[in-house]
Amino acid sequence: MKSRDEIFQTLRDALVELFELEPERISLEANLYQDLEIDSIDAVDLIDHIKRQTGKKIAAEEFKSVRTVGDVVEAVYRLVNPQPA
Repeated sequence: MKSRDEIFQTLRDALVELFELEPERISLEANLYQDLEIDSIDAVDLIDHIKRQTGKKIAAEEFKSVRTVGDVVEAVYRLVNPQPA
């Protein structure tokens, strides 16, 4: 199981690698679209990267509600740490 902090570190590394962002621009509060200038095609690349890292795919519907880096961390956390039924 990954903690939210580990997920954030992995996500930040991915954003730096994939989109050549400066690490200091990436915070939990950073808006993906406004602050980090990620577009819809970039978002698809990010979803694909998350799938390769976790072996699980975030549903496109779930990703539509994501606005901040913290939202992505939370979505990945729920993906890799499913709640018992």
